[in-house]
Amino acid sequence: MKVGMVASHYPHAAYREDFISRVHQVREVFLRTPGCLSAECWVSADAVVSIVQWESEEASATSFATVEAAGLDLAYDERESRPREIVRLAAC
Repeated sequence: MKVGMVASHYPHAAYREDFISRVHQVREVFLRTPGCLSAECWVSADAVVSIVQWESEEASATSFATVEAAGLDLAYDERESRPREIVRLAAC
């Protein structure tokens, strides 16, 4: 079953460009992992939004493990003005 994720991030203005760069780095790793169907970065006035789709929950877990093994920065910290909003989805 296909699964997806929509993650809204709210970086402070001073960290916005760096944050977008980090999202693109994660995107590139996701796209290289088996079963990742798409990964995109969208922006609005106050948010950076990641939208990712995988062919299965296992593929999603593999993508995240690969990003972690690559040492990419997924940390939530003071660079963000408010907590992330992450919605996990499953195709019906």
